[in-house]
Amino acid sequence: MIEYIEPVLYIGISQSFFAGLLIATKKPITIANRLMAAWLFLICIELIFALINIKILEMYSFQFITFTYGPLLYLYVRFMTIPELKFNWLSILHFIPFAGFFIVSIIFRSEPLVRDIRNFFVPDKMLSLRLVYGISIFLSITIYSGLTFAEIIKHQKNLKNFVSYTSMMLTLNWLKIISISFYLSYFVLFILGGLNMIGNYIPFDPYFVIFFFITLFSFAYSFYGIKQPAIFEQNFNTELENKNGTQKYQKSGLKNNQAEKYLKKLLDCMEKDKPYLNNTLSINELSSITGIPRHYITQVLNEIYGKNFYTFINEYRIKEVINKLSDPKYKNYTILAIAFDSGFNSKATFNSFFKTYTGLTPSEYRTNLQGSSD
Repeated sequence: MIEYIEPVLYIGISQSFFAGLLIATKKPITIANRLMAAWLFLICIELIFALINIKILEMYSFQFITFTYGPLLYLYVRFMTIPELKFNWLSILHFIPFAGFFIVSIIFRSEPLVRDIRNFFVPDKMLSLRLVYGISIFLSITIYSGLTFAEIIKHQKNLKNFVSYTSMMLTLNWLKIISISFYLSYFVLFILGGLNMIGNYIPFDPYFVIFFFITLFSFAYSFYGIKQPAIFEQNFNTELENKNGTQKYQKSGLKNNQAEKYLKKLLDCMEKDKPYLNNTLSINELSSITGIPRHYITQVLNEIYGKNFYTFINEYRIKEVINKLSDPKYKNYTILAIAFDSGFNSKATFNSFFKTYTGLTPSEYRTNLQGSSD
């Protein structure tokens, strides 16, 4: 196994180092980008340590840098989705387990702590420490993967109050997929390690497999991290959102009669100016067009109209599609072309909205129209 792992380590070291440099110098310089760069540099350091352990001398008897992966993943999502957050001492608290096990690794560097996983349950003086280490690393990966997933889901729900379209970079779906894969990979490694601990059932050391996964994930993080733009060019007001994700407007100062006027203005704008034809329409842009403050748009749509911004805009796009499907001028257009011409930029989003709104698929709807016109 060692002869196969060395080339992987060299590839991972060079790739994570240069990707870290690219993201660290990426404009605009944000805390989220710095966290991603730090993550890649730590992957690089861990792979260097592994190479030294294999080739030269044993520097430590167990991995401690792994305790940074979960916190960095979680904090990256937090700072990406809430750009007004500041990095403070509370953020540093997430790295206490890393600092603790780093100190332990130095103190017990010469002790046979986890050098051979098959001896994990040997009743020696290090058994308690091995158990604490094993449980801690499992909890770290599990808890932070769960927190990260929850933050992404929360972001995706909150996003629907601000934008009328979706993309993998905007919704962080790429990171959701990678975070799930990251957890599952480690979970599989825990199982393989457990099988080796209790009976040496695996013909290879799971320790080395970790570095295949780390290198693979560093490629994925680098590819998407370099492409990932800032989600919000301006800081949206998220302070109105309570812990349940619902909106609280009691202190906004908007009177009922003014809210009704704003709603009428919004509806008139949608009918006359058709801003929804812009497939990247955001609440900021609609605010500029109508002159209505964006937080009032959110309040009016949620409280009076009963819809979020995402649904409000896309329902107008569906109506536009329906009108064009009935128009002989669009007879030779494909349904997807009509959808894109009506403001959609995603086939999946269009199909989902159309089925919800009409109860039929776009093809079924068009077939019914053609049948009724014959």
